Amino acid sequence: MLTRQRKELLLSRLKEDGQIVAKSLSEEWGLSEDTIRRDLRELAGEGLLQRVHGGALPLAAPLPASPAMGNFAERQQISSDAKPAIARAAAAMIKTGQMVFIDGGTTAVQLARHLPADLKCTVVTHSPSIAVELADHPLIDVIMIGGRLFKHSIVAMGPAALDAIAQIRTDIYFMGVCSLHPEQGISTGDYDEAGVKRAIAAAAHKTVVLASPEKLDTASPFQIAPMDSVGAIIVNAGVPDALLAPYRDMGIDVVLADG
Repeated sequence: MLTRQRKELLLSRLKEDGQIVAKSLSEEWGLSEDTIRRDLRELAGEGLLQRVHGGALPLAAPLPASPAMGNFAERQQISSDAKPAIARAAAAMIKTGQMVFIDGGTTAVQLARHLPADLKCTVVTHSPSIAVELADHPLIDVIMIGGRLFKHSIVAMGPAALDAIAQIRTDIYFMGVCSLHPEQGISTGDYDEAGVKRAIAAAAHKTVVLASPEKLDTASPFQIAPMDSVGAIIVNAGVPDALLAPYRDMGIDVVLADG
């Protein structure tokens, strides 16, 4: 079979079945898997399909942009009922004596508000909003990271913030993101903010993503990290199982927050 004929058959099978499994097709057609994989790579290079592990899929439609790209005031109105439930589930993860990093963002502010009055721990943050929320907490020690204020997320950024973050090791990092997607990973709308979040995650034993519903299966311009760097995702209990299955399949702990 000529290369051109194989490629035409591959595209025809992809259209019919919606996917190509290289191993199954090699057995059916009596061809080596290497031959099938090579043809798939070339077709992907021509922009005719999407290569995935073990085969190919049709070209994906562009992922929707996250509504979390709006300014702080606008984001406070999005999923306003969902965020307190996520915050309560996150607060329940923190144990006495731990050192945790709480990110900036509207869901993170809710987390700070839901920390129990009898919780004794250390909170590190680069968010003035989080620090103010915890100023009157009787038992929580607050370490404030400084730097240039990034007004979109109300957090400190820049070289000073990165230097301070590099000196601290935390048990849990509660990360706020604009978007998360099984293949595109966790992402945000600013290049420098992505780098700061990456640095915080690198200094944490576990990263927990606070994922209000509008952020799932969306993509923002700048990747923070692939999904395999995430230890857990906290989502609302009403999110469809089909939307969460890919994350569970990666071994990520999906925590369902009840309203």
